Amino acid sequence: MEPMLNGRNAVIYGGGGSIGGAVASAFAREGARVFLAGRTPGPLEAVAERIRHHGGTVETALVDATNERAVNEHADDVVAAAGSLDISMNVIQHGDVQGMPMAEMSVADYLRPVATAVETFFLTSQAAARHMMRQRSGVILVFGGSGNPVPGLFLGGLQTAFEAMESMRRQLSSELGSYGIRVLTLRSGGIPETLPQNMEGAGEIADAMTRSTMLGRAATLDDVGNVAAFAASDRAASMTAATLNLSAGALVDR
Repeated sequence: MEPMLNGRNAVIYGGGGSIGGAVASAFAREGARVFLAGRTPGPLEAVAERIRHHGGTVETALVDATNERAVNEHADDVVAAAGSLDISMNVIQHGDVQGMPMAEMSVADYLRPVATAVETFFLTSQAAARHMMRQRSGVILVFGGSGNPVPGLFLGGLQTAFEAMESMRRQLSSELGSYGIRVLTLRSGGIPETLPQNMEGAGEIADAMTRSTMLGRAATLDDVGNVAAFAASDRAASMTAATLNLSAGALVDR
């Protein structure tokens, strides 16, 4: 079977992280040329090396995804080098503080991930849209989505940031649909593999994620990569303004 993303050029902001790396590997496996962007060279190069080892095509660039000029220049560079910008996904860290009840948090700690998420998603989506509108095609992927609060998990501004991005996703879907641009969200309900091993209570949190599912297993990084590749491909050509639920039943659609 022909790879789903042959000839596509994909930019992943935060490409050195666990989610970004998993998506990048899946995109490359499906034939995309992958452009990893981030602020720290070591993790970016580690992901790039894994992709090259398996025969994929990948490039890295140091980009602050909250810097408008840097984001726009990088998008322009991608199009100049590859001819198009077909897929954009932003999975940078938002600086959220977790493990502390809202009643005890500072307003700055609560608002930081919300402001960062809105700013960076605005900038990277806008940069991609400029090129995708000219091409009259493209896919913008969001990771996170919304979900019900889980008792005992103190997530700070994380869910508020996700809700803000969902509102932006809905607006972008409406504004960009006439140009053939699709905008989709992947929502997982939590991925135990992304928890730092030295994080206090990581085992208990991972167990809680698994118990909350209907399938008795939480989503994996491979699941995220596989669903992202499908969403970005022509096999999902009629899908936009929607969420892809890969939560194993932890999140229930209505």
